[in-house]
Amino acid sequence: MRTSAAQALLFDVGGVVVDIDFNRALRAWSAHSRLSPDELKKRFQFDTAYERHERGEIEANDYFDHLASTLQLMVTREEIASGWNAIFVGEITATRRLIEAARTRLPCYAFTNTNASHLACWTRLFPGVVAAFDEIFASHQIGLRKPEHAAFEHICLATGIAAENFVFFDDLPENVQAASRAGLQAVLVRSPGDVAHALRGLG
Repeated sequence: MRTSAAQALLFDVGGVVVDIDFNRALRAWSAHSRLSPDELKKRFQFDTAYERHERGEIEANDYFDHLASTLQLMVTREEIASGWNAIFVGEITATRRLIEAARTRLPCYAFTNTNASHLACWTRLFPGVVAAFDEIFASHQIGLRKPEHAAFEHICLATGIAAENFVFFDDLPENVQAASRAGLQAVLVRSPGDVAHALRGLG
């Protein structure tokens, strides 16, 4: 990385600072579906409706209705929402502490593909994660999601920091590759050790 150029850090949330597991949602819904657990897992996709929900183009109730139809769920929207918010396993404390330490030297931002329901849930569950960042950019609030090039451009414009001066951390290769194409320095995160290694490189 061009360590001398780093002026700010940008972190994904799910999979980097908060552990998530969508199987927890499927297990919560399985007792209320006409489908077998295996078929339920096969039917649940990060599809167009999922992406539109993350961009804030459709509301939670519309997306939950889509889930009810696709997964043959015989439950209320509130029960779907309860399963939907069951994906949060816990805070990845080691990474959160690394961010807090790094923030004494550089501004730290978060950029998460999310939706209003999930954002409300994890910010309530993990206040320490919220407090670790100078600002959180949520896809449904800015109308853009990773790995869209325009999403990274938006954050650079909003912060006034040039792309090449950001170091971006994400657990999905497609997002890391997109960030690199947008000019950011990008790190693929598989564990807190990857974050620690990159931060050591920044001094």
